[in-house]
Amino acid sequence: MTRTILITGCSSGIGYDAAHTLAGRGWRVLATCRKPEDVARLQGEGLESFVLDCADPASIAAGWDKAMGLTGGTLDAIFNNAGHGLPGALEDVPVDGLREIFETNVFGLHDLTRRAVAVMRAQGGHGRIVQHSSGFGRVAMSWRGAYVATKFAVEGLSDTYRLELRDTDIKVSILNTGPITTKFRANSVAPFEKWIDWENSALVARYRSHLLRHLHEVSKPAPSQKGPDAVTARVIHAIESPRPRARYIITVASHVAEAGRRFLPQSAQDWLLTRF
Repeated sequence: MTRTILITGCSSGIGYDAAHTLAGRGWRVLATCRKPEDVARLQGEGLESFVLDCADPASIAAGWDKAMGLTGGTLDAIFNNAGHGLPGALEDVPVDGLREIFETNVFGLHDLTRRAVAVMRAQGGHGRIVQHSSGFGRVAMSWRGAYVATKFAVEGLSDTYRLELRDTDIKVSILNTGPITTKFRANSVAPFEKWIDWENSALVARYRSHLLRHLHEVSKPAPSQKGPDAVTARVIHAIESPRPRARYIITVASHVAEAGRRFLPQSAQDWLLTRF
């Protein structure tokens, strides 16, 4: 029987690669996007796609109803991939900006996870849930506080789901990605320009010397940077292996951060993290 997976955030990058790769492996992929023009593009490429905006509860409900109508009310796996950043010093992030990033990265993810769990329980208590977290879900770093906060929340939600579903065959896996070649940084410019009043910040000099250059300049890939296919490979293991891992740490940077979190005292961690 054909297995079905719903993936969010498929317009580019990791979600796009995962959707095409899994379709090639025989999965029925429901590849969702926020924008109708991206849906039309994916449909033209042969994918089954429709609108689902994780920041909009009404769009989530409509997208979920669409998915359930297509599958007859069943689902084998969900990959909660959609998310975005909001760079800037935390003291400059307004509450409404923080609320906006939580809508997509946390509340939308939780809404879809709850819906998936209900369906998976109804179909006999089996299924796979893959949550796209980050290395920043394990360690914090300056200028990324809003994103860090959402990923720490995703870690807490996902770990708790895994514990509460231990008596079922519904498996929850977390992806701790590091530097991946995607449009993530470019897509962070719009939220930054919308919410961060950097010119009136106490840290204006740091914005000019560091963050603005990092956001707008085209730089060479980091030595440990990987392509989206490196993440897709872990998604495949999480949804196809009889014994999926609870956590997949992806890229050298994420492994180094995890090792530092486990073995270094906090003062040493803080010193290292402020060097970047």
